[in-house]
Amino acid sequence: MDLIMIVVGALILLTVTERSRGHDYGDALSKSILFFEAQRSGKLPPTQRVTWRKDSAVHDGDQFQEGVSHLYRKLDLVGGYYDAGDNVKFNFPMAFSTSMLAWSVIQFGSSMGAERKHALEAIRWGTEYLMKATSVPGYVVVQVGDPYSDHNCWQRPEDMDTSRTFYAVSKECPGSEVSAEIAAALAASSIVFKRYQLAYSARLLRRARMVFEFADKYRGSYNDGLGHWVCPFYCDYSGYQDELVWGAAWLFKATKNSYYRKYIDENIHNLKTFAEFGWDSKDAGINVLLSTLMISNSSNSNADNFICSVLPESPSLSVSYSPGGLMFKQGGSNLQHATAFSFLFLVYADYLNKVNRHVDCGGKASAISPTRLIQFARSQVDYILGSNPLKMSYMVGYGEKYPKRIHHRASSLPSIDMQRGHIDCKGGSSYFQSQNPNPNVLLGALVGGPDINDQYADSRSDFVHSEPTTYINAPFVGALAYFKSHPSSKPN
Repeated sequence: MDLIMIVVGALILLTVTERSRGHDYGDALSKSILFFEAQRSGKLPPTQRVTWRKDSAVHDGDQFQEGVSHLYRKLDLVGGYYDAGDNVKFNFPMAFSTSMLAWSVIQFGSSMGAERKHALEAIRWGTEYLMKATSVPGYVVVQVGDPYSDHNCWQRPEDMDTSRTFYAVSKECPGSEVSAEIAAALAASSIVFKRYQLAYSARLLRRARMVFEFADKYRGSYNDGLGHWVCPFYCDYSGYQDELVWGAAWLFKATKNSYYRKYIDENIHNLKTFAEFGWDSKDAGINVLLSTLMISNSSNSNADNFICSVLPESPSLSVSYSPGGLMFKQGGSNLQHATAFSFLFLVYADYLNKVNRHVDCGGKASAISPTRLIQFARSQVDYILGSNPLKMSYMVGYGEKYPKRIHHRASSLPSIDMQRGHIDCKGGSSYFQSQNPNPNVLLGALVGGPDINDQYADSRSDFVHSEPTTYINAPFVGALAYFKSHPSSKPN
């Protein structure tokens, strides 16, 4: 079995290498960050580069959920990001995307060159909104918009006339996973801005502490109190314990306060797995992050186990691969796994180089070097950018062949510059059903990707494969920054 897995791994790596034509990682990095400007909600700044997008949802906060009206009649919730191709602001994946953008800058910001400025702007657009969402003590806003009415419409964000009700968690209706993820995003972002805007960094860190305390003191899942509104869209399937440890890890990195280290030591046993990482489960990310902080031997072991669960030559492989070499895991749009895992592999490779260590996966894979981790990450990045059987880039606007009919309202409908008249809820249906390419090119957007047979239908209705999301793009920013400075895949 060991020999078979080694042969499979070698064939996958050879296939990807043979198809690689070399990629402009700098161009892909620029586009991957630009995508976030197209996802902006609220009043757009004069520096907005995606000019076919206009102001939207500028009255968010006016409509409140039943049960919170005694606290405030109105709250400023303008801003933030639309998570995908719809017009709802889901704070759980938004906070995770912000965390990953911040981690990308912390880890690989020095490789971003002039794009670091735009990455900082992308982070701040998220943190400014998350500060608004946590501005009332004892409450954390977790969503803006009725997802049922929104998903029943195909409408430009600039034209929205669906409900913009906001939903919040509290001590009576807790939501530890969302609150702790927001705390993680604010803490990680405070590290980023400490170098550039010290006062703002301090504000972010104070709020992160406060929100984390709230998440930990009033424990519970937002599935229980708000399940009708958050499920099945961003239902929490992995529990909230991982977000609490994730939040504590980022607060420890930001503060070096022994309280958070003790908290991690006392709660890390609550993690359920070592091989998951994304907007829902943070386990693998926690173990990689803690390894880089060198505060948990068990994290080193579990981070190694994560690596061994992914590499095709490992006897403990737990993921699948397409014939063209793309990694596959169950659960939603597949490229979210490929980008997030690639980012973690690069971070862990950097750590292994610093401590001069290899990963032991057993059998014939007993000495996995940092170079091998980097090779894996590059194989996934290159596949996404076009080194695949279809020779198709899954980043919109990158390369000669890329998805043209993506599942995205703003991209698929004519912009206000093209058609000024109001498009109502069902007015966009003909555009959704059209076989024409989207009129607005959503530069830098990563779609869900091909199927496990390396096929891609390029169909607007096939949202699992054709819908872009912020949490697919966010870790890809860091991976592209790394390869921009290391195009030969060699470690530091």
